Amino acid sequence: MTHWTLGIIGGSGLYAIDGLEDRREEQVETAWGAPSDTLVRGRIGKVQLVFLPRHGRGHRLSPTDVPYRANIAALKAAGCTDVLSFSACGSLQEPYAPSDFVAVDQFIDRTFARQKSFFGAGMVAHVSMAQPVCGRLSGLAADAVAAMGGTVHRGGTYLAMEGPQFSSLAESKLYRQWGCDVIGMTNMPEAKLAREAELPYATLAMVTDYDCWRAETEAVSVTNVLEIMHHNSALARRAIVQLAHTLNAAPRTPSPQGIESCLDFALITAPEARDPEYLDRLRVIAARAFGG
Repeated sequence: MTHWTLGIIGGSGLYAIDGLEDRREEQVETAWGAPSDTLVRGRIGKVQLVFLPRHGRGHRLSPTDVPYRANIAALKAAGCTDVLSFSACGSLQEPYAPSDFVAVDQFIDRTFARQKSFFGAGMVAHVSMAQPVCGRLSGLAADAVAAMGGTVHRGGTYLAMEGPQFSSLAESKLYRQWGCDVIGMTNMPEAKLAREAELPYATLAMVTDYDCWRAETEAVSVTNVLEIMHHNSALARRAIVQLAHTLNAAPRTPSPQGIESCLDFALITAPEARDPEYLDRLRVIAARAFGG
């Protein structure tokens, strides 16, 4: 596989991307329902891009209501080879300042009201999440932000909370004690589902505030978040174009984590015990692995 088809999941404030040639929209339905919005397809040079606003245009969907399975299934069905996620986040550490970007490399999942797997009764699988992001894609995305003049931290632990409320002071202090660097509401179960779909995934978390642990600043509010979010989103759009130009000159090679074949070591249900109807539902996600 030598060509890139990059799926872009836009977070809060990022509802479009710039510079697309041959732009078109596609309405998609998956075995897991409809995604958050229509897919926007196009290219920059030879690189194909497929854009999906996570919350829908106009920010219609709360973090809990985002159809994460449908979103990843839609990007997989669209032929995406890799997925880059953008999301707004709060900082839990002093060096991660508002308007900075963080190329996250670890997650702690504290969500509890979401469907977190494509697999289940009739076809069970357990993928490894020890290294939850594609190091190659994450590095290239971080390079693109830096090239556009942004401050980017290479590595950091993202705590995913359920929301939609922001943290209490006690929670914010607890997560700092755990060693978390940023906090958000949307990268889980998204990263887990991308891994199950054998899609190399990386995320750029865009810092909007210091959460509520920092006594010197006022507690997070939508008003002050929106101000920083506008700046971050403009930089993110430029970084996407820069990344596409980089990928045009870099033939695609497999993820160093072996993500494209991770299901070879994850399917546990014996072939004779697999539910044919469930396998059919999984066809877009996992047909390569079970020979369907």
